[in-house]
Amino acid sequence: MESKPPRLEVIDLVRRFNNRAVVDRLSLMLMPQQVICLLGPSGCGKSTTLRMIAGIEKQDEGSILVDGKVLSDNQVSCPPEQRGIGLMFQDFALFPHLSVAENVAFGLSGPIDNKRSRVTELLRQVDLLNFTDSYPHQLSGGEQQRVALARALAPRPRIMLMDEPFSGLDNRLRDGIRDQTLDLLKAEKTSVLLVTHEPDEAMRMADKIALMRDGRIVQIGTPYHVYTKPVDHAAVAFFSDTNVLHATVEGSYANTSFGRFSSPSLPDKSKVEIVFRPQHVRLDFDRNGTGPVPTESDGMAVRGIVERARFMGNESLIEFQLDCDGSILRAIIPGVFVPEKGRVMWLTVRRDRCFVFPASNFH
Repeated sequence: MESKPPRLEVIDLVRRFNNRAVVDRLSLMLMPQQVICLLGPSGCGKSTTLRMIAGIEKQDEGSILVDGKVLSDNQVSCPPEQRGIGLMFQDFALFPHLSVAENVAFGLSGPIDNKRSRVTELLRQVDLLNFTDSYPHQLSGGEQQRVALARALAPRPRIMLMDEPFSGLDNRLRDGIRDQTLDLLKAEKTSVLLVTHEPDEAMRMADKIALMRDGRIVQIGTPYHVYTKPVDHAAVAFFSDTNVLHATVEGSYANTSFGRFSSPSLPDKSKVEIVFRPQHVRLDFDRNGTGPVPTESDGMAVRGIVERARFMGNESLIEFQLDCDGSILRAIIPGVFVPEKGRVMWLTVRRDRCFVFPASNFH
């Protein structure tokens, strides 16, 4: 059985400004009905990538293909309106002088009855059928977002490009709007490339996350894979706070105050970082001056003194000063736990939740 080509394929895409590559040899495949999030900090090239795919901006090098057909390369450049690609931006870009129905119908062609039917269908799907004759300024931010989504979907694009479309929404509305948007895109069988700098949004919406940095994709995979098997310290830190232990490899092991960490792929004398998230620190009380019995999975116990503790809503954040070297280590504990400053506790770290990387300049 012949496999289908990717709905979108980007090959070695390059875009330079003032001789600096803001997108640098980026390659990506988006399959039919798949949702991929380009995730990364501001300035890493996410939005520029979207603009080149849409045809709003011309790449300096590389190729863009849809369903196996070249839309843009060094010889060919298909106009934006002929690419079959929908666009949604953070400001929604609705026409203020047009009604909701007229905004949704703007990109449609053909018989008036067909256009009216399509507009009615989409407004029903986004729960705005009662706002047909309203104008954008009469709508809430969430309602405007849904109008923009309906307008972008009206011509039945094969691909939807979304650039931070939920960033202007109130936090209380955002999750519901995201879920509704995703359901509608799936129902329309639209492939989606979503740009965001928010890890939670990418984890919530994406089939795959493409983590970007300095114009390149540094890691791509399912949300679970990117979160649990990060490529480096910066990849871990993009999703959460981190604790770091510094060590030197000796005989395939890195020795720390928390015990030994296996480092079989790194040569002796290599400087390494052992990186772990605050939620993977385990606590026990100091009873009679002894800590918990060390285990193979948790390694050695280290004595820590509470520096500060804060209740964060669903969890508590505790900062400890370690007796062994005076460094600060953070722990996140579910629920309410706010020990007083100066309280002594023993800390261990789960070995299966630690990442060993060569030492870097990341802070």
